[in-house]
Amino acid sequence: MKKTFLLGVLLIFLTVGFSNAATLRVGGILKNEHGAGIDGVEVEILYNHKIIAKSETTDEGTYFIETKIKNSINPRDVYIRFDKTTYKTIEKPIENILHSKLPDGSDIYISSVNETLHRAITPAFWIALGVLVLTFALISFEVLHRTVAALFGASVLLFVSYTLGTFNESYFVLSFEEAVKGIDFNVILLLMSMMIIVGVMKKTGIFQWLAYKSYALSKGNVFKLSIILMFVTAVVSAFLDNVTTMLLIAPVSIEIALMLNINPLSLLIPEVIASNMGGTATLIGDPPNIMIGSYAHLTFNQFLINLADVITIILIVNVFVMKFFFGKEYKKGRIENVDELLQKLKEEYKITDKKLLNYCLFILGFVIVLFVTHGFLHMEPSIAAMIGASLILLFSGVDITEMMEHEVEWTTLVFFMMLFVIVEASVQTGVIMMVANWVKDLAGNSLALAIILIIWVSAIASAIVDNIPFTATMLPVVAYLTRTIPDAGNTLWWALALGACLGGNGTLIGASANVVTAGISERTGYPITFKEFLKVGVPATAISVAIGMVWLLLGG
Repeated sequence: MKKTFLLGVLLIFLTVGFSNAATLRVGGILKNEHGAGIDGVEVEILYNHKIIAKSETTDEGTYFIETKIKNSINPRDVYIRFDKTTYKTIEKPIENILHSKLPDGSDIYISSVNETLHRAITPAFWIALGVLVLTFALISFEVLHRTVAALFGASVLLFVSYTLGTFNESYFVLSFEEAVKGIDFNVILLLMSMMIIVGVMKKTGIFQWLAYKSYALSKGNVFKLSIILMFVTAVVSAFLDNVTTMLLIAPVSIEIALMLNINPLSLLIPEVIASNMGGTATLIGDPPNIMIGSYAHLTFNQFLINLADVITIILIVNVFVMKFFFGKEYKKGRIENVDELLQKLKEEYKITDKKLLNYCLFILGFVIVLFVTHGFLHMEPSIAAMIGASLILLFSGVDITEMMEHEVEWTTLVFFMMLFVIVEASVQTGVIMMVANWVKDLAGNSLALAIILIIWVSAIASAIVDNIPFTATMLPVVAYLTRTIPDAGNTLWWALALGACLGGNGTLIGASANVVTAGISERTGYPITFKEFLKVGVPATAISVAIGMVWLLLGG
């Protein structure tokens, strides 16, 4: 009986206690000055100057807090605090709290608090900016290998965050979790998979055979050969990485040029310029496009439909630009016995494994179909490339260890990953927002002015520094302008793609394909000097970018 009595008293006490408890629910969304949600903001509810509940915003910037209070509350004593490093802390009373009763008779208080947070210029801002500029400088002036420069920069940012940032949060740049989240694995896996596919195809001799066929079609006419090689390079670069394309075509072009007694640069420079142009036409042709497509969720078809036509026009115009610079050299390349040379090339550059080639072409065709339909399937392009690479490895019988060691450019992939970390630090600390505000102030709400600014700034910057780090930096800037400028649609993304990819033709260090081609040429005794490339690259780039700008201003 005594136990029963005590249980009854306890039950009454708990019932009364809970019936007198009040529930407080607060939710909302936190945005930055550009209207984008801010993740990782610490949200605290204070009552009578004491923290009674905590939460954190999601990736979209939303938050929701529900907490219990023993007794009814005085709404005027409820405050909310928003706090995140590199943003100004806000603490304010919660207004417009709605009060009602739950079915059990207890009180419930509900409110919504939305807020725009403004950046605070902290030491972390200057650290991120300093590392970004230093990394660009080290890459541009080739003081360090670009992968070493990017790895060093990313490591410094994380090291500072977990040393100085531990004792003073104003020095905290970004967390390890934020760094990992900043790496776009869609780009990494797409590049890796395409490297494997190309690596297997190299074993068939298909690329050397294409060079031989190009000469056969020209019938000894060197200018015609140059045109054919430019278009072959552009088309191949549209579906394969342009760096890989030049690695395969450049050595063969040098041999053909020497047989014709002409300077190999008269073929190589037009080819590499064409490779950067061809790579601009598709989602997978050039690393900047891969990055843009992944960030902006643009499909293979969207790139092809919006850029292929203007790139074709640009390529045709540049055929005559190349003739202006190399016309005299082409006239030197006269071969008395063309048939004899063709027979020699036919024997040397032939398909070495037809069975493997047929299998590779079938798989490549399947992958391209997936690229074309990936928007409809809501499938990332990397998945299409991964299934193609795995099928080729599964049935071709090639040595996977050899592929991974010799065909996959791990230094390039590590460079991309570390670069993404550096750019994410710039996003987290507000460096990118500063750049975006500058461009927005210049452009105002004018779409035409924004197109002109983005395409020319991108082209000039990409000629000075490698277009990959520049594109990574510009992605969030263009995203902001696309949201804020009326009727922008995807036009500004096409401006960035055209500027970054075509701008890479401006100087010898503007694009990775240029550097690779120069290395191949130098090993054969025909170095491409910075000045020599500049003489051709600047006019070609200026004409190309001007055509692209007019195309976009006219509505594409």
